[in-house]
Amino acid sequence: MARILIIEDEQDLAGLVEYNLRAAGFEAEAAGTGASGLAKARAHVPDLVLLDLMLPDLAGSEVLRLLKSDSELRKVPVIIVSAKGQESDRIQGLEQGADDYVVKPFSVRELMLRVRAVLRRADVEEGPSAQLSAGEIQLDTSRHQVRVKGQEVVLTALEFRLLRTLLERGDRVQTREVLLSDVWGIQAEIHTRTVDTHIKRLREKLGPAGDIIETVRGVGYKLSPP
Repeated sequence: MARILIIEDEQDLAGLVEYNLRAAGFEAEAAGTGASGLAKARAHVPDLVLLDLMLPDLAGSEVLRLLKSDSELRKVPVIIVSAKGQESDRIQGLEQGADDYVVKPFSVRELMLRVRAVLRRADVEEGPSAQLSAGEIQLDTSRHQVRVKGQEVVLTALEFRLLRTLLERGDRVQTREVLLSDVWGIQAEIHTRTVDTHIKRLREKLGPAGDIIETVRGVGYKLSPP
């Protein structure tokens, strides 16, 4: 039974979401502030977090940053649920490491579908163990671990998924639209800067080894191992 943490200060909405999650067979718990949400997550690591951006104490973006910088929590998928529905807001949320973005007001049925989709992606990542490598980069799927020249490199769940996708597909060019669909699980309805920003951060974390990620101008990205 997947455990879902709801960080939402609107009590009526949090109660509605919690009720529907429980009715769908999930274990659910709500927190009304960013601080209490972080405390609950650290005390009992959830399988998924539903995060509002406008909280009374901490900005939701800061809560997301703290989740992704915590070694015990950085693998936990996060769905932002917010009334901030501008394209720029959604792009920023995804660039900061959210796995999906749902705009209020929303259909409960749609939210349940998105929750299940994100959890399915997480299950796939916990599937059969595989050792992938290219150049000086080694990726261990079972340990969710990446090493460069034997030294571990800490990646967010999205960065790990992005690198894994590129490694699995060798030197085949991956368009931004394909990466948005396969890595983020969303259709290409937003600006492709989301993909570009994550590629940039991934290269920076990999150091000189990141140069094997080649930009195919006007198309997307591919690996070009030495």
